[in-house]
Formats: sequence, C-alpha cells, structure tokens
Amino acid sequence: MIQRTLPAFLLALGLGALAGCASPAVITLNDGREIQTVDSPQYDEDAGFYEFEQLDGKRTRINKDQIRTVKEL
Repeated sequence: MIQRTLPAFLLALGLGALAGCASPAVITLNDGREIQTVDSPQYDEDAGFYEFEQLDGKRTRINKDQIRTVKEL
C-alpha cells in the first residue's frame, strides 16, 4: 500500500507546485476585446510592448497604448 501512496503523493505535490507558478491574466484592449494569458505579461520598457503567451501557446506582443487594463486572475 505504501508503495502506491508515496509516488501518488509526490506526483500530486509536483503538479501542485507547477500550478502555483502560473498566474494567468486578462488583458482588456481599448476596443473592448479581452485576451486571456497563461502567465503574467512582461513589459519591455525599451520597446514599449507587453509580451505574453496566449492560451493556445502563441507568444504575442501588444503596444502599451492599445491596452486599457491588465488583471491577474
């Protein structure tokens, strides 16, 4: 019984740790569209763009002037 319980516990612990690393967010654009992200968007001050990964896995960059709000879920 212990031989099954320990690996199951370690697997659950590992998945919980990975889930805790991601902080999804919703970006609302000036035209009212909303974009959901896998992780928190990173702002590049030199270029003036927010960079993030969408739910479909695509990396995207959006100009800060087009963004109204960024809310973490």
